[in-house]
Amino acid sequence: MSTTNRQALYSGTEPPPEHLKLDTGTLGRYLAPRLAGLGEHFAVEKFRGGQSNPTYRLTGEATYVLRRRPPGPLVPSAHAIDREYRVMSALSKAGFPVPKPHLYCEDESIIGSAFYVVSYCAGRVFWNAELEGVAPAERSAIYADMNTRLAQLHAFDVDALGLADFGPRAGYLARNLSRWSKIYRQSELVALPDMDWLIERLPELLTPEEPALLLHGDYGLYNLVIAPDQPRIDAILDWEISTLGDRWVDLAHHLRAWWEPPDPRGAATSLHGFDLRALGIPSLDHYVGAYCRTLGVSEPPHWRFYLGFAQFRLAAMVQGILKRASLGTASNRVMLHRQERVAEIAALARATIAGATI
Repeated sequence: MSTTNRQALYSGTEPPPEHLKLDTGTLGRYLAPRLAGLGEHFAVEKFRGGQSNPTYRLTGEATYVLRRRPPGPLVPSAHAIDREYRVMSALSKAGFPVPKPHLYCEDESIIGSAFYVVSYCAGRVFWNAELEGVAPAERSAIYADMNTRLAQLHAFDVDALGLADFGPRAGYLARNLSRWSKIYRQSELVALPDMDWLIERLPELLTPEEPALLLHGDYGLYNLVIAPDQPRIDAILDWEISTLGDRWVDLAHHLRAWWEPPDPRGAATSLHGFDLRALGIPSLDHYVGAYCRTLGVSEPPHWRFYLGFAQFRLAAMVQGILKRASLGTASNRVMLHRQERVAEIAALARATIAGATI
């Protein structure tokens, strides 16, 4: 189990570091006529959590959240906040729990990069999967709502949402594998034979085509705002890598708290070593079963493949974070990830895939 207090480390806000400070004068003049109650003079704090797109709380008479692409050199195709804003706008109109969108600005002269603004959602964000300090009944209710909301997301008619062109309808697995393989190669800092093996082997094991549904891409407790006094999800955050694709990939990634090994530095939140029954948290099999029952589908097909695929993607994601840190463009001032972590996850993915029956 981790010796790092992730909840204390990632919760709340802090002054933006020098390279992520905002030009509040120019920003204030731009936002004042566009956002009710903010005005030209407001306090700016950066949220501690997250490693990708810097996110700020703007507090005047009203409170808003600004999220931007980070300044400096970036990995191509990453930090797609335009897509993030679009999908939140569509889901907000459909009554799905996301922050209310207000504006998107692609004019980089305002703060140095594109950004968007949404409403601030007060509530609780849990950075540890065991939900320390929460009663078992409330834990069960939070996990049940988390499960139901993911199934609801995967049940949306993307045409009715206005997202028919949000991604290609075919070839998701091959395209997603290619994307993350490229991101990994662009971010590679040291040679990892297990990643080389996965990049070579995974294309040979792609499963039959599944329907293209709306995916979150990184759905987890750490991206949910839970109501202050109820076990209810009020907002789902971080839609940066959402797209149309295979729901089983989204589900497999979401389950990482069950399959990801614990990290002594706190880079991961893992349920390994906990008495889940005593905590009120479902087992992995029970949780997957509940998801399937909600959608009225059978058990996941080719399940070990999907788990291994999700593990490979996570290794590539962590490598991207390490690359941004090496370039000085990471959003978070604290870097808990380490190169050895990529190797550990890659080894797990290889072991999972090597035992898969396709």
